[in-house]
Amino acid sequence: MKRWLPILLSLAGALLLWAAWPTAPFTFLIFIAFIPLLRLADLVPHGGRFYGCIFLSLFFWNLATTWWVGNTTVPASGLAANLINTLVMSVPLMGYHRSRTRLGRTAGYFALIVYWLTFEYVHLNWEFSWPWLSLGNVFAMHPSWVQWYEYTGVSGGTLWVLLANILIYETWRQRKQYPVPFSTFLWKTAWKPAALIVIPLLLSSLIQYSFKAPAGPTAKVVIVQPNIDPYDKFAEENEQAQLDKLLTLSAKETDSTTKYIVWPETALFTRGVWEHKLAYENETERIRQFLRSHPRATLISGATTLKRYDVADEAPVLARSSDDGNLRYDVFNSAIQLDTSYAVQIYHKAKLVPGVELIPYARYMSFMKSLALDMGGISGGYGLTPGVALLEDVHTHIKVLPTICYESVYGEYVAEHVKRGANLLFIITNDGWWGDTEGHRQHAQYARLRAIETRRWVARSANTGISCVVDPMGRLQQPLPYWKEGVISATVTPDDTFTFYVRFGDLISKAAIAFCLMVILYSYYLKFTGKGKLHNGN
Repeated sequence: MKRWLPILLSLAGALLLWAAWPTAPFTFLIFIAFIPLLRLADLVPHGGRFYGCIFLSLFFWNLATTWWVGNTTVPASGLAANLINTLVMSVPLMGYHRSRTRLGRTAGYFALIVYWLTFEYVHLNWEFSWPWLSLGNVFAMHPSWVQWYEYTGVSGGTLWVLLANILIYETWRQRKQYPVPFSTFLWKTAWKPAALIVIPLLLSSLIQYSFKAPAGPTAKVVIVQPNIDPYDKFAEENEQAQLDKLLTLSAKETDSTTKYIVWPETALFTRGVWEHKLAYENETERIRQFLRSHPRATLISGATTLKRYDVADEAPVLARSSDDGNLRYDVFNSAIQLDTSYAVQIYHKAKLVPGVELIPYARYMSFMKSLALDMGGISGGYGLTPGVALLEDVHTHIKVLPTICYESVYGEYVAEHVKRGANLLFIITNDGWWGDTEGHRQHAQYARLRAIETRRWVARSANTGISCVVDPMGRLQQPLPYWKEGVISATVTPDDTFTFYVRFGDLISKAAIAFCLMVILYSYYLKFTGKGKLHNGN
């Protein structure tokens, strides 16, 4: 039994993490999900064997939770993504194992916390970014538990999870090592992990009870879910029929009071349109004609746009070249704002999906830029030249951040744009690539966290679902089922107040990075001066 115990603990950790993750109903298991990995550190002193165990656990967690990333035309891409993410995730746990051995148990726990928080922050900001499994995301289905995210962001949830697991494990370990009467155990030790779990819940309830919804002028928003097959929509012969459908659905709920109509990612110009000609395209004129019947309404829609660089020096390193080499240009996954005028605002997606929209660090290896997976439409990587930061209505002073698909997972990115003036959040996405899997359901739930962090209304238009509205407390409203066309009409309130998180950003992660560097430097100092002792974790 002892021989197989490390493997059983590895599998138990993966099972608990998977069962706790949205949209499973066992979120509370996250408070013990890391305990098998902490136990492994006690039982497996050899670094190589410990790495094998945690790799097994993290890989099965990744595979069980995000297997759907491979539900594409290239299934092997999902396996590769899960393997790469497992390799990156294992780094903070290996660092914990080494620090625990050299610095002792208590310092090792501190190291685990700062290493993991540092890993999540780096994983949020480099080009291999995949923050889907940041631990704080686990509470997305329970906004009433984490109303204090308006102060901490998702990293506060990560800290909560790690501290709870460590305290519960230490309480169990001490109870086993130093048996005392159960009543003594309760009042001397067991109350600590219980308090750590209960106090944030009480604090969240207090914030929720005292929260005042934004007041002021409201805006009616019409959200369209056209339910167009993501693999058919990019065919050139389907573009006009899709526009007909979008306009017909929009007309069902649009009236004289409508302020915004929201269409999903890449709803328009699926084969691409030159940005300098966009205002004069036939499709644009058809939309203008529709809006003239509803002159107060503004359309925000996803689109594929192309930008030419007339001056060669302006072109980024990875800009595309025409067949004859005379033209440099970029392709963008964009959000455009149209009204009855000829003014067009264009926002470019900034957080691109690695391997699909972006080959990480291809500017250093330009031969790799053509390796991006073809998911329909224009193949190859997208450009990163910024468009407008926000889509603004100069008459009402409403400023919208139109996060495109994957961008809505980036809390600090969203908060930075709220700080720049966004008073409404729109999410436009096309989650149908991965079929009826957990992917689109998890993505919809994560929108609730952005609402809490910024206290902004969120309007979400998803091509195949789940379209919905999220209020500033993270409550989901009017969700449309997956793979069903429909229209939502909702009233939202723009807000200009800033939360603590919007004002100051992710302070917890930034503090963790500073402490992480200090722990690493101190460990090397002990190693090279010979002053450190091997504690074997005690």
